[in-house]
Formats: sequence, structure tokens, C-alpha cells
Amino acid sequence: MTIEILTVLPELLESPFAHSILKRANEKGLLQVRLHSLRKWAVNDYGQVDDYQYGGGAGMVMMCEPLASAIEALAGEKKFDEVIYMTPDGERLNQRIANQLSLKENLLIICGHYKGIDERIREHYITREISIGDYVLSGGELPAAILVDAIGRLIPGVLNDETSALFDSFQDNLLAPPVYTRPAIFRDWKVPDILLSGDPKKVDEWRHEQSLFRTSRRRPDLLDDEGL
Repeated sequence: MTIEILTVLPELLESPFAHSILKRANEKGLLQVRLHSLRKWAVNDYGQVDDYQYGGGAGMVMMCEPLASAIEALAGEKKFDEVIYMTPDGERLNQRIANQLSLKENLLIICGHYKGIDERIREHYITREISIGDYVLSGGELPAAILVDAIGRLIPGVLNDETSALFDSFQDNLLAPPVYTRPAIFRDWKVPDILLSGDPKKVDEWRHEQSLFRTSRRRPDLLDDEGL
């Protein structure tokens, strides 16, 4: 999979992709993330990519010309399955969306900045708009990093244990069960006996029960969504 990211601040995204799981994914050739500075397509020698908004009001708007030129140049190199704009008013990112996008081959992510991007770009180029929550950040770079991380760990071969992602919270609309590791007793706090039983079937049953219980306590809306 290849993910291209268009941003006015590519340096904000260099670190998240240079470590841990995403770094290993790149080294294995499973996920390539390429950062592109929008200023490469600036409208003048000063690197301008934004301007005042029509009708007045506070905040600058990312201009049509550099965005259109950049998107068309990148699309000329490969066909994108989705052109995604990270925006607070997009559909809220969830595990289902991450699962869907992990099956794609080529994605282009547009990071908004300032007051946002000219609406005409959204109308003519963007195929999907995604939000990471009902709040506003300074730009779309951090949301883009979150989206890439959520997608990347689902690509077969990225995680050392490929079954790990299948048991993450939200994969089956349930929160993950409690987890424990050694020692079995710490300050008189004991690991549940069932996890030490060596009976995989009973362990799986316990984990499912715990997932249901935790979800009912913390996120009952997830059970309502599934009619559970």
C-alpha cells in the first residue's frame, strides 16, 4: 500500500512514521508513506498557498490553485482509490473505516490548515472526508498520522502476530478484555485463575464475557449499534 500525504508542514509528520510499527512496515515494503509539501505548488516565489476568505472573517483559506495542481500532479503518477480530506466536519473515524481503507492500494490524504481549504476542492477532488473527533486542531497533520497508524497496523505482515489486530477494541463492536502479564502475583494482586488454567476454550469464553461486561459499562452505545 502507498499513502501520499499533502501538507503545508511535512516536518510535523516525519517523526510518527520513522519509528515503531510504521517504520517496520516501510522497511518490509508493506506500506510506503510519502510526504509532499504543498508549497512545491505555491502560486508565487514566496511560497503562498493561502489567502483571505471571500466575504470577510478571521482566518486564512488554503487556495484552489496549489491544491488542484498538487492533486492532479500526484494523480498523474498513480490512480488513487480515495482522496481523503482530514476535517472536523467529516465522518468520524472508527475501526470499520480503518478496516475498509486498509484494503485499498493507493490513498491520498489532504491535510487542511488555517481556516480550511477552498470548498471547490472538496466538491471536485475529495472522495472522502474524515474526522478524528468533535474538536478542532491547528491542522490536519496529526489526524492524518492517526489515520495512517490505524490503517497501517491492519495490513497483513505489519504486526509480528497478525491475529493481534483481530482482537483489538472495536473490531467486533466490543471493547477489548483486560490483559495481564508476569508476575502472576504482584503486591497480592493476582491474575485471574482462568488465565493460568491452560484451557484455551475457557480463556476465550472468559475474554468474551469480559469484553461484553466492559462494553456494557463503558460504551453501551456499541451494543445498541449491534442490537446486542
